Amino acid sequence: MSTSSKIHDTSPEAASLLIRLIRGKPPSVRVGDAVAASNRVAQQCKEAIRRNHPDCSEEEIKLRFIAINYGQEIADNVRVYLCKKR
Repeated sequence: MSTSSKIHDTSPEAASLLIRLIRGKPPSVRVGDAVAASNRVAQQCKEAIRRNHPDCSEEEIKLRFIAINYGQEIADNVRVYLCKKR
C-alpha cells in the first residue's frame, strides 16, 4: 500500500513515518487515539453550531449536532423523547 496516495497534505517520507509510528502503537492506544480524535471533531462541530446560533440552548445545539451527523429524523425522534421525558 502506498502511503503517498492516501495522505495528500504531507511529503511521502513524513507520511511513511506517520504510518510506521501509528502501526507501532498497541491496538488499545490506537483505539484511544481514534476515540480522542472523534471526540475533538464532535466538539469542534458543536462549537461551530454555537458560533452560528449563539441564542440556542445547549439542548438545541446537541439536537442540531444530531441532525447534522445522524439525520433530521433521528434528531426529531430525540426531541420527542426529551419532551416526553420532562
